[in-house]
Amino acid sequence: MLLLILRLAAGALLLLFIGAVLVILWRDFHAAALALGEPGRQRGRLVVVRGEAVRAGTVFTLLPLTSLGRAPTNTIVLNDTFCSQEHAWIMRRDGQWWLEDRGSSNGTRLNGERISEPVVLSSGDVIGIGRLELRVELE
Repeated sequence: MLLLILRLAAGALLLLFIGAVLVILWRDFHAAALALGEPGRQRGRLVVVRGEAVRAGTVFTLLPLTSLGRAPTNTIVLNDTFCSQEHAWIMRRDGQWWLEDRGSSNGTRLNGERISEPVVLSSGDVIGIGRLELRVELE
């Protein structure tokens, strides 16, 4: 009889543990979903101003971490032969949007100037990647 009671208690504890893990995962998932849909979160997009491989006026939405390049694994795929496979990153950090070159062959330009370290982006800035020019629009 004691062995049966111990087995039932162990089973109940195991179920409580699994339930607690599921509750924690649900809360974490819910918090992440709210953070992504946050109404006060600043959104951004890139608009192609000039480019041969990508039609002018094409709009790309920025994610909190956006990768740009020719490789199909990038968030934004740029079919320009002067663009590297893994060309640049645009990321949201500390309430600001940042642009970082990823060691590309032809470099990344911001408003005509080649960048060598991460720089803060502002609405209206023009990013040059290969033969493309992309205007930053932040809300």
